Amino acid sequence: MQRMNCALLGFGYAGKTFHAPLLEAASDVELCMIQSSRPEAVHAAYPGVAVVADMHAVLANPAIELVVIATPNATHAPLARAALLAGKHVVVDKPFTLTVAEARDLVALARAHGLLLSVFQNRRWDADFLGLQALCAAGELGRVVQFSSQFNRYRPQVQARWREGAGDGAGLWYDLGPHLIDQALLLFGVPAGVTAQIRVMREGGLSPDWAHVQLHYPDKEVQLHASMLVSGGEPRFAVHGLQGSWIKYGLDEQENQLKAGVVPGGERWGLDSGESWLMTAAIPGRRHWKLPAGNYEAFYPAVVAAIRTRQCPPVTALQAVVVMAVLEAALQSSRLGRTVVPQLEENERLAFSAEGR
Repeated sequence: MQRMNCALLGFGYAGKTFHAPLLEAASDVELCMIQSSRPEAVHAAYPGVAVVADMHAVLANPAIELVVIATPNATHAPLARAALLAGKHVVVDKPFTLTVAEARDLVALARAHGLLLSVFQNRRWDADFLGLQALCAAGELGRVVQFSSQFNRYRPQVQARWREGAGDGAGLWYDLGPHLIDQALLLFGVPAGVTAQIRVMREGGLSPDWAHVQLHYPDKEVQLHASMLVSGGEPRFAVHGLQGSWIKYGLDEQENQLKAGVVPGGERWGLDSGESWLMTAAIPGRRHWKLPAGNYEAFYPAVVAAIRTRQCPPVTALQAVVVMAVLEAALQSSRLGRTVVPQLEENERLAFSAEGR
């Protein structure tokens, strides 16, 4: 079958580290164009790929079927809108947009034009999250009553880059919040309420670099935490159920592997070296819970298959709307100092259920 021609907008951290290598690794995708202001960097890494200075050359090219947007957060919505209006299928790096209103506008536009619209929620294919899903499916923990998910880094010095600047869409919550939220929604669905504190902790900080968010459910509590000031010691996941607990340390290895130039899907790709401990009432003591390999390279083949068969992509646009609604509710909660209920339409509430897909 003919490979799908794809263009990548942006060759910054996300484009260079994640999207370009994963697109190159996908056997059914032809990465044939990259929009970047740094052509020398693109040519050094991908000498056979055409480089253009702006997106107009991409949108005017009838051979391009899929456009991947890996530009600064504030540009996601306008670029996605332009690509959809040009008749292109679109994948947007997280966060989908800056607001729920923008997200809904894009969903309606994609639906009206019969085009695929998806969001790159790669952390669904983290080794530890895949292992957690298997753990829950096996019933090892029983009903989960307490769930803690932390995504921490240690960068005490503020860096001069847009992600840490004062612009719209900057800050840790827009950067890591979509990952934390998406994983929680996949496991537990839409929360009844959101209570959050989102703050600037570092000296000279221009945007939030610390977030503590509580998702409230009738039968459980979910804690999501992100910080730029944790140098170690905290578990990535701590999950407690009526029949046992699971504790996992360390982040998934795939991002570091991509940064080191490891080819996706190769030997030892996605293997997680972090400690993974299961403790259950049925078996005394703690035991190692083996994790599957991470699988970021599954995303783009699934996108292509969805386009060709007109089926649901691996991350649906409605799911991305719900993530934005919870992200926005957390920002509002932090600002107002009270619990906020995510405002969702009925079809959006079903987005993370089997019938909603």
